[in-house]
Amino acid sequence: MTRSINNPKLHRFVLGTALATFCLVWVGGLVTSHGAGMAVPDWPTTYGHNMFTFPISKWVGGILYEHPHRLVASAVGFLTVILALWLWVKEERRWLRRLGWVALGAVILQGVLGGLRVTAMKDELGIFHAALAQLFFGLISGIALVTSPWWHRQGRSAETGTAPRRWKSVANRPGEGAGAGGEMAIYAGRRFRYLFAAVAGLVFLQLVLGASMRHQHAGLAIPDFPLAYGALWPRADADSVARYNRERVEVTALNPITAGQIHLQMTHRLMALLILAAVAWTAGYVRRQLSWASPLSRISLAWLGLILVQAVLGALTIWTNKAPGTTTAHVAVGALSLVTGSTLALMAGRLEARDRLKSSSTASGEQPASVAAATGVEIPV
Repeated sequence: MTRSINNPKLHRFVLGTALATFCLVWVGGLVTSHGAGMAVPDWPTTYGHNMFTFPISKWVGGILYEHPHRLVASAVGFLTVILALWLWVKEERRWLRRLGWVALGAVILQGVLGGLRVTAMKDELGIFHAALAQLFFGLISGIALVTSPWWHRQGRSAETGTAPRRWKSVANRPGEGAGAGGEMAIYAGRRFRYLFAAVAGLVFLQLVLGASMRHQHAGLAIPDFPLAYGALWPRADADSVARYNRERVEVTALNPITAGQIHLQMTHRLMALLILAAVAWTAGYVRRQLSWASPLSRISLAWLGLILVQAVLGALTIWTNKAPGTTTAHVAVGALSLVTGSTLALMAGRLEARDRLKSSSTASGEQPASVAAATGVEIPV
């Protein structure tokens, strides 16, 4: 059995699995947006039928959303089984082989949570189900990155002590140490990965808050925006909450509004402002520290664009009274925002490790491979 760290076919397969996972997040958003989570009351069967033989003619009403969600989830599970086995057989890096089994365990747990959500009829399980879906999407996207040609190129440039040609224009800032071959170690010691990871953590927390609101099945706790019941901060005393419930015009709300839901909605709004400011500052900071030639600068700007789109979709969700298409797009763009932030953190860690190794080789006058062996400063392959 021959293993390698360079498997182009495996990388393409992981990309396909990540795309399928994104489709699953989208379809899952449709289920929640249409209130179809209990449209099929049994699991793993569908109205007594085998899931895969349930007649298409019966895909009506909420079943039209819930049943395809189960089929797409099964497809993602099958792809993850193949991925874990493929990594185990062909991937040289032990930590990545283990990560494949982690992904398989996560998708199995995700399926169990989805089934228990139906059989136990617990909305709380839906929140964990949604949060794990976001984490799984990030995990598969991370595996796609570390199996990519870009990831391998950074390892080769660390070994040779040179940076890719298109980044040479970035390496002319004062105060940065020169790397081997006359290039600058522009990422070493910057700690960009911590910045990206912290902001991505805020995005994940925001997604959990959003899942908590969706799975309470109470409709819009606050029906106006940018104000909240006509004020900057709404009243949440018992009399005010009772009045809000009397004046509701929503026809899809199943549960009454509570004071806790109002505070949760306001927390979600404040978190959105915090994330927008954090991503905008991060994009500006990275741009000032590097240049547009750096992939971190360009992807950071794209990240800011996603957050802006997400903010607009959040406002439209309220203005359209939670129109299913808009609400689902809000969920999907949130998933892309989380993956973008986590990908930036991984990329920054890779570039920083590469430059640390190059800087160590320059200081010692040795080749990078020798320095890595002597000092333990290695770039993970």
